Formats: sequence, structure tokens, C-alpha cells
Amino acid sequence: MGILIRLAITAVALWITTLIVPGVEVSGGSGTETALTLVVVALIFGVVNAVLKPLIKVFGCVFYLLTLGLFALVVNALLFLLTDWIAGALDLPFHVDGFWAAFWGAIVMAVVTWLISVVVPDRWEGR
Repeated sequence: MGILIRLAITAVALWITTLIVPGVEVSGGSGTETALTLVVVALIFGVVNAVLKPLIKVFGCVFYLLTLGLFALVVNALLFLLTDWIAGALDLPFHVDGFWAAFWGAIVMAVVTWLISVVVPDRWEGR
């Protein structure tokens, strides 16, 4: 159940990102198509982050240390662009217009995901 909640939180954060950041867009026709696209892109984003981010942290730890963690912003933007590329390969109507849109999109995604996660816990207490 926690995975589905995380997926929903990421999809909502992605939707809010498309509303706030120019250059990050979902061009679905109907509301249902847009929602389904957001869920699939959120799944792709989650898989990309789960697989590649730990590897990048291990191999790029020197850059993280030298830049005092600011390199993480660049890595997040590049992972966001990779998500865009995979979505394009799957013919999903999701598009990111370049590095800066990905940079700001990744920042907004991180902040919104964190804010929603504070309000909606992924595990319910008292089971």
C-alpha cells in the first residue's frame, strides 16, 4: 500500500510541477488521459530515481563533497531529463524543454513531494 501512496504523491507533485514550471508539460487530451500519463511518468521517475540515483551517489561522491551537495541539483535535473526521454520513447505526452526547465522542475518536484509527504504519511499507524 505504501508504494501506491508514494506513486500517487509523486503523480500529484508532477502535476503541480507542470502547473508551476514553464517548459514542463503534459499535453494529454482528456482529464483521464492526463491523469494516466502523470501516473505512468511518476512511475518512470520513481524507477529512474530508485535505480540510478544510488549509483550516481556512489560514483559521484567526490563531486557531492566538492560542491557541498549542490551537484545533487544537477543530478536531479539530469534524471528529470532522462524521465522525459523515456516518456518520449514510450510516446507519452510529457515533455521537458531543456536543462533549466528540468532543473527547476526537479526542485519543485522535490519540494512539493516533501510537503505532501509531511501531510500524507505513507504508512498508517495503528494497524
